[in-house]
Amino acid sequence: MPASSPARRPKPLAPNPARAGRFTAFTRTMWLLFGAGVVGLSLFVLAVNGNFLNLFGRMPNLKTLENPRSELASEIYSADGVLLGKYFRENRTPAEFKDLPQNLVDALIATEDVRFEQHSGIDMKSIVRAVAGVATFNRNGGGSTLTQQVAKVLFKTRPGEQSNLNDGLLNGSGKVGLLITKAKEWLLAIRLERNYTKREILRMYLNTVEYGSNSFGINTAAKTFFNKKPKDLTTPEAATLVGIVNAPGRFSPIAHPVRSRLRRNWVLRQMAKSNYITDAELAADTAKPIVLHYSVENPTKGLAPYFRSEVAKSLIAWAKETDHDLYADGLKIYTTIDSRMQTYAEKSLAEHLTLQQKWFTAHWKGQLPWRDENGKVIPNFLNIAMRRTQRYKSLMNIHDGNRDSVNYYLRKKYKMQVFTWQGEKEMFMSPLDSLAYYKRYLRAGFMAMNPLNGQIKAWVGGPNYKFFKFDHVRQGKRQPGSTFKPIVYVAAIDQNYSPCYPRPDVATTFPAVAGRAAYTPRNFEGVFTGRTFTLRQALARSMNSITAWLVMKLTPETIVSYAKRLGITSPIEAVPSMGFGTSDCSIFELCGAYSTFVNKGVWTSPIMVTRIEDKNGNVLREFVPQTKEVLSEETAYIMTNMLQASTTEPGGTSTILHTGFKFPYEIGAKTGTTSNYSDGWFMGITPDLVCGMWIGGEDRSIHFRTGTYGQGARLALPLYGLFMQKVYKDKSIGISTAPFPKPAAPLGIEIDCSKYYGGQRDTIPADQKMQVPDAGALNDEDI
Repeated sequence: MPASSPARRPKPLAPNPARAGRFTAFTRTMWLLFGAGVVGLSLFVLAVNGNFLNLFGRMPNLKTLENPRSELASEIYSADGVLLGKYFRENRTPAEFKDLPQNLVDALIATEDVRFEQHSGIDMKSIVRAVAGVATFNRNGGGSTLTQQVAKVLFKTRPGEQSNLNDGLLNGSGKVGLLITKAKEWLLAIRLERNYTKREILRMYLNTVEYGSNSFGINTAAKTFFNKKPKDLTTPEAATLVGIVNAPGRFSPIAHPVRSRLRRNWVLRQMAKSNYITDAELAADTAKPIVLHYSVENPTKGLAPYFRSEVAKSLIAWAKETDHDLYADGLKIYTTIDSRMQTYAEKSLAEHLTLQQKWFTAHWKGQLPWRDENGKVIPNFLNIAMRRTQRYKSLMNIHDGNRDSVNYYLRKKYKMQVFTWQGEKEMFMSPLDSLAYYKRYLRAGFMAMNPLNGQIKAWVGGPNYKFFKFDHVRQGKRQPGSTFKPIVYVAAIDQNYSPCYPRPDVATTFPAVAGRAAYTPRNFEGVFTGRTFTLRQALARSMNSITAWLVMKLTPETIVSYAKRLGITSPIEAVPSMGFGTSDCSIFELCGAYSTFVNKGVWTSPIMVTRIEDKNGNVLREFVPQTKEVLSEETAYIMTNMLQASTTEPGGTSTILHTGFKFPYEIGAKTGTTSNYSDGWFMGITPDLVCGMWIGGEDRSIHFRTGTYGQGARLALPLYGLFMQKVYKDKSIGISTAPFPKPAAPLGIEIDCSKYYGGQRDTIPADQKMQVPDAGALNDEDI
């Protein structure tokens, strides 16, 4: 071709009408499908949002959205501000954002939602990535944002969860149900982003999610796994907790320590990838082991578990009446307990019962301790006792009443943790073996209260709440023995009997009445000396003969009426023996009665709680004790003075408090022992503290056989001495050491009985003197 010839351009292809038509139709179809999808999705979202025809379940209203509710543990505090424990179904206590360390926040964002700051509740990029991952079998991240996860947890969107969001006709576990659930979570996430800041959403997330080991929320998780507050968590610890939330069972550092560490290190690598930590920090942190300080909160741990259980019983009724949930509303319950006195009570009871149990075990070594009134072994005792247990009832239900099958499992041996005073011990025993083992353990109850305002300061219901749930302060009721006698004597004082009134130690016989045989109460020693004693001395020495005479003079009906006035609500049969404490009552009731003597004749109901606040600190209720003037101030003071005689009169059953424990302060006291030494009691009073205690076997047939160990002065009194030693020593408590305050007006009844014996304290003629025991051989009474 010549150089001057122009270049030829390619001849354009002629348009193909058929192909153009096909392209246009395809494009149109795709746009139509896209548009239909958008419209359909919009209509679907609107239908879900409005619960069209009740197909999709309801959505939260604006009020619910502005106040989303998650279960919060209610907290119970002592009077001096110590957290005693919690009530919860989900153990959750919220943390403020200022208490969340930056390393925790960084770990969460890097792991769960790296674009958290950029999206508005829904992250389309993450959704596309998740869909693509499913299509290519490459799970490189989920599509849910942190906000969506908060919505899921707060509003319980998933099928099967107890929520009215799942009550639609189409809700279920299938693909349609999942699509509805996702739509709800998207809608809720958008609404949450509109109503809350990013910080608030982060706080919600960390406070609501589960971390395993019954810990919900970061506050509880940090305490459960590391015994720390969130702000004190190190970066590896924060990464461990963030790693758990994805699957608490799978990544638990307790159940799966190796897997948990791998997961923690993956979280740390995500933090490094997002430049929250350096490569050097990553290398150092991944090399560290996970060091746990693991402790799961539960009702058996902490101070005053018996008391907390009793408080819960009383508050459940209040919560029901006021539409509150004790286990989910995050209430703050402020009690009357003094944490210091409670600690001393628990320590003293453990110290005392350890020694008593040692003696009891040696006392019955090689023998069965369940005996009848004649000292003979009760036949079939364990089998009868087993039939009363929940285990037996459950086995009978499981095996349709087949006794052979039930007996097989009752005798089958298992490894089990059992209680000892030296700590828990693993043993191989059957349920029957276990029953026999625990029947040999002594039980106890102890309560201390302020008589002036009714506030309970210490409450120990048994040896160990984990193994012995039964509460012996209020739930348990036993014969009080001679601790009931002051009610007889206060009735006598009210009838103008002076503490110095003389009465010979002779038998008093109650005649047979209406089929009841004649009754002559015996003294502890089993004999009557014929010697004369004042009422003050008779109470101090707990003489049954003179008490019986008073019951006959006053009548049993009068004594019962005084018991009721003094707050004894348990049934009391108006029979002669009731004057010696044969009708069951509780430590709780006796403490209220004795407090009346100290509180100038005003009975004050023992109270456990002073106020309840909601989660925001608003006071929901304040509690004040019931009060009733049931005795004159003079009668109350004279009774208090007579109770002091037990600790000061020669022969008094409680002189060891001054001679043995060396207390230089005024103390009133009364011991009590019941038939066959089944129950050992002691009541102690000071100007601002009344204490009651009981020790015995779970069954009345289990007890010491002699007064050397079984009388109240030996079995119960030392517990009071141990407790008061600690209380007096702790000056921060401020227990009064002053004398009991006297009435302003002169007394109308003589209380100084020394002049009746030549001006000396005890100058009874030699032939009328009782044998005065030393502190190591104290007398008590026997019914």
